[in-house]
Amino acid sequence: MEQFSKHLKTALRLFILIVVVLFFNQCSGENTTVVPQPESNPALQPVNKKVTYIALGDSYTIGQSVCPTCRFPEQLKKKLETTIPGLSVDLKIIAQTGWTTSNLIQAIKEQQPTTDYSLVTLLIGVNNQYQNREFSLYEREFPQLVQTATTLAKGNKDNVIVVSIPDYAYTPFGQQTGNATKISTESDRYNAFAKSYCDANGITFINITDITRQGLKETYLVAKDGLHPSEKAYSLFVDRIAPKAKVVVQK
Repeated sequence: MEQFSKHLKTALRLFILIVVVLFFNQCSGENTTVVPQPESNPALQPVNKKVTYIALGDSYTIGQSVCPTCRFPEQLKKKLETTIPGLSVDLKIIAQTGWTTSNLIQAIKEQQPTTDYSLVTLLIGVNNQYQNREFSLYEREFPQLVQTATTLAKGNKDNVIVVSIPDYAYTPFGQQTGNATKISTESDRYNAFAKSYCDANGITFINITDITRQGLKETYLVAKDGLHPSEKAYSLFVDRIAPKAKVVVQK
């Protein structure tokens, strides 16, 4: 019986030793099981891309009476960069308050921008109407400006977006002129010609005039000067322009 007890104690010690060795081996990292690591997915990585954008126009492009980042080209640039991962937009603006089609043509000639822009927007004509220029002047010079815009857009008309002219009759300033009806009628004539030309030549035409015609009812759409669009109005312009612009810059 005593001999059996000795054998039992020896076996027990041996068992405990084996358990201890196995425990320390496990804790010492000798377990060579490899945990699979997730593979990187290139499709999920943003593609770094820089595009160039030139905006051509007048006060409605330079953003008279709103902050520099409030004008529609700047808001469009920001929207494109925030909604397209990895996109960087280099923006140039050729525009000034009071410019007619003639002024814009001359400014482009003087500044001689490059002809490799990824995106071009054109919004021009309201000062032709305001300054009582002959409509025939617009009929000659608007097509010339669209052709110039196409040249600047790498010669690709698909990269050009023409924006309709606003109707300033629906502002305090427009109402004070006493010619609100005339302003609206002539604005329609300018826009009808521009749209017809763009449609006939496969150029994208975006209408924003109806937004500006809410200015008397929705006063927040008019800037503090009582004439030009506000930052909010420009953001509504961008909501309409951005879908097409996204397609253009992602080609």
